[in-house]
Amino acid sequence: MGLTDMSSSLERGLSVLDMLSTHPEGMAVGQVASALDLPPSGVHRMLNQLVEYGYVHQDGTKSAYVLGMKLPALGLAYLAQSGITDIAQPILDRLAAQTQLLIRLSVIDGEDLVWVAVAQGATTGLRYDPGSEQGVTAHLASSASGLAWLSTLSDDEALMKAARQGFVRDGAGARAPRSSGELLSRLRATREQGYSVTVDSFMPGMAAMAAPVRGAEDKGTLGAISIAGPSVQLEPRRMQVLSPALLEAAREMGRAAIGSAYFRRALSEPQAV
Repeated sequence: MGLTDMSSSLERGLSVLDMLSTHPEGMAVGQVASALDLPPSGVHRMLNQLVEYGYVHQDGTKSAYVLGMKLPALGLAYLAQSGITDIAQPILDRLAAQTQLLIRLSVIDGEDLVWVAVAQGATTGLRYDPGSEQGVTAHLASSASGLAWLSTLSDDEALMKAARQGFVRDGAGARAPRSSGELLSRLRATREQGYSVTVDSFMPGMAAMAAPVRGAEDKGTLGAISIAGPSVQLEPRRMQVLSPALLEAAREMGRAAIGSAYFRRALSEPQAV
């Protein structure tokens, strides 16, 4: 197998794993092939290889292929060794207790922003609690976390990152930015107040605010901390009240970052301006 064929095969395999990760009930060969626009015969061979390697299991009763625990276990092991959760969870838990809302940490991973840790402050009543977003790449233009990160970049770089991912997200709320002008306006507001605000943007009926997490002495941006909840609960006045706690949590996370191997490596790499 040549390098080009190997690269193509690897790309297809990763695409299959990514697709299965969003369908815990499993998918048939034809469903995977249709979703990825690939030949069913090739997808069938790829799935059988992934089964052989232990990354995928086949449910014989439904003829469906299901993502196994090997890949998630690798991710959890890496996350534990990185030190991110050790330093982050106490900070997230305190902010969740203060706000009684959903708190999330996202970290920069190459060109993406990925949600990696969460704390839920609301125990009863109406609440926003997405169980499927951990490990998911945040949509930069419509999410509060994405806006918080983009606000630390130049306008040109922020627009390039947003455009590469796509300005419009399927399932976004009616007030999500739809153009570069709208996005730049929100980034200016985020820079002025130190945190981003979204309402009916990432998804209908949800509001959020997020602050960028910077390394000590502003040595680089590491990610973002967000507060999210139903928009009827997290209205503008309450966001103002909660903003000092959010900003302090982001500063505390930045100071504690030196305790994470992942963050230490991120701070040692050249930062985009």
